[in-house]
Amino acid sequence: MSPRPFQQVDVFTAVPYLGNPVAVVLDGRGLATEQMQSFTNWTNLSEATFVLPPEHPGADYKLRIFCPGRELPFAGHPTLGSCHAWLRAGGRPKGEHIVQECGVGLVKIRRDGDRLAFAAPPLRKSGPLDDADVDLIARGLGVERSDIVAHAWCDNGPNWRGVMLRDAAQVLALRPDASVLAGLDVGVVGPRGKVGVVGSRNDDCAFEVRAFLPGNAGMIEDPVTGSLNAALAQWLIGAALAPDRYVAAQGTALGRAGRVHVQREGADIWIGGASVTCIEGQVQL
Repeated sequence: MSPRPFQQVDVFTAVPYLGNPVAVVLDGRGLATEQMQSFTNWTNLSEATFVLPPEHPGADYKLRIFCPGRELPFAGHPTLGSCHAWLRAGGRPKGEHIVQECGVGLVKIRRDGDRLAFAAPPLRKSGPLDDADVDLIARGLGVERSDIVAHAWCDNGPNWRGVMLRDAAQVLALRPDASVLAGLDVGVVGPRGKVGVVGSRNDDCAFEVRAFLPGNAGMIEDPVTGSLNAALAQWLIGAALAPDRYVAAQGTALGRAGRVHVQREGADIWIGGASVTCIEGQVQL
């Protein structure tokens, strides 16, 4: 074991402890996959990441992303939190954007004022969900089938199924049943207003979002989820259910205050938020 630089970063918030934390090991060289997974499980966080030298010539660094029990090809808040930690530790990008190499390929990250934003990776699967899935999700969420006003695959690495409810209040009132939703990662979004008629001012939250991942110990809710918000944005903007620029709130039901900033520019949809380092030092690995 040896000391390695480490940061624990709270993402999608400028106020410590109101976002979603990620553990970032800034030098993962020489660590086996099993060691990375073991450390991730020990942190008891939703994700831990390990920064490595890039293999692709266009990348600034390579990132391996783990959640309890498995490695992920991509995840949003670990991407932003790790980039924040890399820059804080003295990282310097080669070009205009920071370029992260990970399981889904190369992901562009840019500075957006006091925030960082990543370009949403392409969806691996899109289009409406199967009727049987929608019926099951409605039952698992405890809502009527007619309360789901729109739905789509939102698979961009994590295999999200996205559903839109009538309004944000209905989203916040959900008490999902993990036994019904077993095996399904479900993202739920509700507008703060009529469906398809949402504000686009940058300081207003247009949507409330919740992310449910049923696990062995029951229902797991992620506080603020970059990958889900990226996929939701691609779906909602593409279907004219959201404007080209909006802010989504997530984590409200858990006592957090996550804010995810979404903006379409040309072919890219950028997903951004503030990050703040809460713990900094060394970890023995």
